[in-house]
Amino acid sequence: MCGRFAQYSSRDDYFMALGIAPDEIQYDPLPVGRYNVAPGTRVLLLSEREEALQLDPVYWGYGPEWWHKQPLINARSETAASGRMFKPLWEQGRAIVPADGWFEWKKEKGRKQPFFIYHQRKTPLFFAAIGKAPFNHVQGHEGFVIVTAASNKGMVDIHDRRPLVLTAEGVHEWLSSSTSARRAQEIAHEAAEPEEAFCWHAVTTRVGSVRQQDAELIEEIVPEK
Repeated sequence: MCGRFAQYSSRDDYFMALGIAPDEIQYDPLPVGRYNVAPGTRVLLLSEREEALQLDPVYWGYGPEWWHKQPLINARSETAASGRMFKPLWEQGRAIVPADGWFEWKKEKGRKQPFFIYHQRKTPLFFAAIGKAPFNHVQGHEGFVIVTAASNKGMVDIHDRRPLVLTAEGVHEWLSSSTSARRAQEIAHEAAEPEEAFCWHAVTTRVGSVRQQDAELIEEIVPEK
C-alpha cells in the first residue's frame, strides 16, 4: 500500500473537514471526481508555502536523478525520516493528500479481490505525504510519495501496510514549516487514525484498469463464490 486511491469529493469538502476558511486558500467548489487515482499521474496535494496553505497538482512518484529504477510511490513511516532517499523530503517537503478512500487487493480462492477502504463516518481522509518542494514547480519524476504505516490487528487481514492517515488536528502541525523533523515523527504516531476508524467492502475488479474512473468503482458488491 498505497497503490490506488480515490479523490472524488470537492475541494470544499476537504477544506471544511480541516476547518480551513474560504479566505485561507484558493479553491474550486466542483468535485474532483477521480475514483481511481494511479501512480504516475498528477494529484492534488496540500502543502504550506510562504506561510500559507497551497493546493497543487503534483506527480505521484519520486525518483531523483541518481535513482535508476521505477519512481517510488510509498515511504515507510518507520524509516523515512532517517533514510538517504527520504530524509530531506521529511524535513522540508511534508504534504497531505486529501482523499476519500483507498483500494487494496486480497487473494481469495485463487484470484485477487479488490476492496475499498474508507472512514467509518465516510468523512475525508488525509494521507501524510512527503515530496520535492516547492510543489508549484514541475520537477519531472521528483514528485511525492505517500507515507505508510504497518497495519495492526483489525486491518492486517486486508493488507499488512496502509497509508498513514492523519486526524484533521494533526494535519496543520504536520504541514507547518515550524514543525521539526523529530516532531513530525511524533505526529506520525500521535495523530494517526487507528485501524478501528476504517471499514471496507468488496468492489468490482474493473478498478484494476486505470482507464476506469466512474463512481461504480467504489460501490459494494457481493464477491463471486
